[in-house]
Amino acid sequence: MAGNKVFPDAAAALADLVADGQTLAVGGFGLCGIPEALIAALRDTGAKGLTVVSNNAGVDGFGLGQLLATRQIRKMISSYVGENKEFERQYLAGELELEFNPQGTLAERLRAGGAGIPAFFTRTGYGTVVADGKETREFDGQHYVMETAIKADVSLVKAWKADKAGNLVFRKTARNFNPAVAMAGRTCVAEVEQLVEIGDIDPDHVHLPGIYVDRIVVNATPEKRIEQRTVRQGGV
Repeated sequence: MAGNKVFPDAAAALADLVADGQTLAVGGFGLCGIPEALIAALRDTGAKGLTVVSNNAGVDGFGLGQLLATRQIRKMISSYVGENKEFERQYLAGELELEFNPQGTLAERLRAGGAGIPAFFTRTGYGTVVADGKETREFDGQHYVMETAIKADVSLVKAWKADKAGNLVFRKTARNFNPAVAMAGRTCVAEVEQLVEIGDIDPDHVHLPGIYVDRIVVNATPEKRIEQRTVRQGGV
């Protein structure tokens, strides 16, 4: 491990990393597995003109929705944005750029960025607006669209547990986009609920090796909002 990766709080971890005009990749799916403390700290930096790569854009007033409210995001690269009214308003008013990706394509673009693969071909989106302006090619009688890899200046991810070397363990579906997002960033900051000593995590239980993680912040009591709560009526 090169140096100490553990920072006292999210603000300290981002202080010398974030700048206007950067591209940031942010983990999470809906509100599941989002680095909420890091997103709040990013808002507080005041950095503007950001391009943010994330599956969706949080909800009004929480998650990435906070950055939309403060007008810090210039462009979103996403696959779903239907839970955010401010996002809808800004986009329809021409105040926010949007690059839509099929969900699997977005995941593969991030994975390719982390793997050093500059581009790949996929059948998804061929013959639709998704393919507009992109190279297409035929393989074995099928048509494919070329998609380019995504690399971010900074990645913000959420994990359940980390050791001090940055080896991460995610909890259930909160893993979602986080590993691919972490790998796609030149610098990765991980927000975790538990921090343990090196050697306390069984190597077979590591979901993301510490080589991809540069900074660690502990947020032991995240809010963990539920995006859509559905319950049965009593007696049904």
